[in-house]
Amino acid sequence: MGQTQVQEEVALDRIVDQGFKIIVYNDDFNTFDHVIDTLIDLCSHSNIQAEQCAWIIHNNGKCDVKRGSYEKLEPICTGLLDRGLTAEIE
Repeated sequence: MGQTQVQEEVALDRIVDQGFKIIVYNDDFNTFDHVIDTLIDLCSHSNIQAEQCAWIIHNNGKCDVKRGSYEKLEPICTGLLDRGLTAEIE
């Protein structure tokens, strides 16, 4: 196996590993403050980033709030669901 092929495989592994995202959907029962606080707590968003995501969710019906490997995102998505948000991993 040549150096170039190894580098390509490593690069592909990184892309595949980061290929998942958590989508949070708009609903009629969670407040902006609750969504913002939850994104700060569970997704490590800054206050501004969480506010922007909340507005995108409100205006567009959904927003991808976190990207990474499935293993990294699964507990975060479970936490979002436990706090009453509608979310899934794609």
